[in-house]
Amino acid sequence: MPLSPLAAILLAVFLAAALSAGLIVALRPLLLRYALARPNARSSHRVPTPQGGGIAVVAAALAVLLGLSGATGAEIPALAAGTLALAVVGAVDDIRPLSAGLRLPLQAACVVLVLSASGGAPLVPALPSWLEYGLAVLAGLWFVNLVNFMDGLDWMTVAEMVPVLGALTVFGLAGHLPGEATVAAAALLGGLLGFAPFNRPVARLFLGDVGSLPIGLLVAWILYRLAGEGGLAAAILLPLYYLADATLTLGRRALAGEPVWQAHRSHFYQRATTNGRAVPVVVGAVFGLNLALALLAGITLAAPGWPVSLASLALGAGLVAALLRLFALPATRTPPA
Repeated sequence: MPLSPLAAILLAVFLAAALSAGLIVALRPLLLRYALARPNARSSHRVPTPQGGGIAVVAAALAVLLGLSGATGAEIPALAAGTLALAVVGAVDDIRPLSAGLRLPLQAACVVLVLSASGGAPLVPALPSWLEYGLAVLAGLWFVNLVNFMDGLDWMTVAEMVPVLGALTVFGLAGHLPGEATVAAAALLGGLLGFAPFNRPVARLFLGDVGSLPIGLLVAWILYRLAGEGGLAAAILLPLYYLADATLTLGRRALAGEPVWQAHRSHFYQRATTNGRAVPVVVGAVFGLNLALALLAGITLAAPGWPVSLASLALGAGLVAALLRLFALPATRTPPA
């Protein structure tokens, strides 16, 4: 008997989580030997920790997507090829850092490959198609990099992407996403859930660029498909914390004349730990904020129209701004009795 859509999605999550966790257990001895991230002045960790857990997350997500999506055409093969290519770029960068002049063109090529094969209606019909396509490439390239930038704290990517992907999966089951995009969201959700126990504070394993870059591409594609189905406001709301933290930090560093392509510890979530907040408190706050943003995104889909979308975007921006401001302030401590 064929599985119901809900059962198929739950199966995708379970299979990806089990495969991701199993691959991590199998690969961890090799990662300990060949992919050890040693702490430096810009690191959030204090002891050498293996990186490369993203290999398992991405492999599990792609295996489940290709096995269960049932999609025909060039879109899913192009997505898989672009994701694998970015994983290779990330793996090389983890072992021997690449220059920005080499990294960015390779990343852009993967974004172009995926966008060229993607379906969906124009997001802004008033724009010329060439301009919208160019803006989409830039947005995809930025999203790939901002996910990488924001993966600098134990459980940060989990706290961001699990609510986003969970919401996308629910939206897909409600008919707001194509079937293959819904399976992709569920598969990547499962892959990250399988990785989460190994990355909980204090982490025994990091994603590495081999994970953060392709995860950024996969999520960017799913959000692009959501926007193409009429969910542009929802596609902005879901990753709004990452967008705000990374973009404001980059802008601040650029205005200060700092080399924006170099690693640093000036993101708001990093400043929060520097200001005295514990890692679980920081990632817990991000997780809670993302649940609220997911609720607002769902409201824009349930009640389409510009008044609801604008109100939801304004409220979401206010919530994000409040958390960023909180992170930028020193933690208050209760004096001893």
